[in-house]
Amino acid sequence: MQNYQEKFKGKKITVMGLGLLGRGLGYTKFLAECGAELTVTDLKTKEQLATSLKALEKFKDIKFVLGEHKLEDFRGRDMIIKAAGVPMDSIYIAEARKNKIPIEMDVSLFIKSAPKIKVIGITGTRGKSMTTTLIYEILKLNEKLLKQKVYPGGNLRGVATLPLLSKIKKGDILVCELDSWQLQGFGEDKMSPNISVFTSFMPDHMNYYKNSMEDYFIDKANIFKFQKGEDILIITPEMEKFIKKNHAKGKLIVANSKNVVSWNFSVPGEHQRRNLACAVEVARQFKIPTENIKKAVKDFKGLEGRLQYLRTYKGIKIYNDNNSTTPEATIAGLKAVGDKKKKKVVLIVGGDDKKLDTTNLVKEIPKWCSKVVMFKERGTDKIREKVLSFIRKGIDVYEEEGLENTVKRAVLVARSGETILYSPGFSSFGKYFKNEYERNDQFVKLIKKL
Repeated sequence: MQNYQEKFKGKKITVMGLGLLGRGLGYTKFLAECGAELTVTDLKTKEQLATSLKALEKFKDIKFVLGEHKLEDFRGRDMIIKAAGVPMDSIYIAEARKNKIPIEMDVSLFIKSAPKIKVIGITGTRGKSMTTTLIYEILKLNEKLLKQKVYPGGNLRGVATLPLLSKIKKGDILVCELDSWQLQGFGEDKMSPNISVFTSFMPDHMNYYKNSMEDYFIDKANIFKFQKGEDILIITPEMEKFIKKNHAKGKLIVANSKNVVSWNFSVPGEHQRRNLACAVEVARQFKIPTENIKKAVKDFKGLEGRLQYLRTYKGIKIYNDNNSTTPEATIAGLKAVGDKKKKKVVLIVGGDDKKLDTTNLVKEIPKWCSKVVMFKERGTDKIREKVLSFIRKGIDVYEEEGLENTVKRAVLVARSGETILYSPGFSSFGKYFKNEYERNDQFVKLIKKL
């Protein structure tokens, strides 16, 4: 326990991006408890960060620079901890590099600081949260058999990974969801997880990657790029066109959903079966008996905001697919809960613009939907005219301002036997929500109140 505290005690650390999701708050608090000399800088103002700042008010020695970044805070430091989403080509990161200061991120810094542990990392444009949670649930249920503790980490809602240093022991297992930003930290340190899973790759975050799919893939590829001969990479069949056998340094396994087609799994959608197949392959690497794996899968109730069945109201099934922030994710949601012959989906769609191609989404909507309710926002404007043209095909189309009005409209027009699918297909950031979690919570609350 003393070792990790000594690593950070007295160290001059700039935390770049405190944020409101709780992750930045988690590792800032942890570093303050270790006795680090902290400067916390964020482009958000004191007022915007009020909840995060309140949680840190007992630490009197933290220096806060809010509403701006200053170059001086990126000189003469022992390390910079960069929040996800801060561009690597930022002038402040460049200043730190010029001054030979290491750029760290939550998960990669944790792994470097931890005793020798087994790391399972999961990435993908879609499916990483579902696959991560499935793997964690299966391994957690079999901890006695494994004779090791299993911990979740990475992109979990409101949870930082670095504070796990106070609990984790040699030989324990970390199961972590890794987005392209967290994987930048792995690239910086030239390391990859022992067991890596890559579920899918499609356009996303093009507002960050400036429409470069290549740059996006370079960050994602850090999940396997630095693996060693004894390491394992597990992919879905759709990833074979991106990752060939010669790309993998260790063993490459292609997980086949046909192997789990008869398994008792409550989450709808063929894409979710592919995620399940990946999770099962990971469990097999630990020699967990098939009957144990099947039990964990049968008990699995799904994830909040990912094709989550909320309730049936007046004969109308309601699914929360809030975390669908790309057109492709919404298409997958339509295929999972829809029926082309019956066309009984009432789709709630819309959000902020991520600079993604919406062509395929617009083509798919009329195949599955009886009604569409558009949530007015900047991204929604990209599909507005085309969706309104569906009226000529006999599809009812509505537009509403604000989430409450949008949900009210969907519930009002839906008929018994139909399915309301809340699958935005766009980002949450904009004038209505601080982040996707706030959007999720608002939707769930509105449905519970019905």
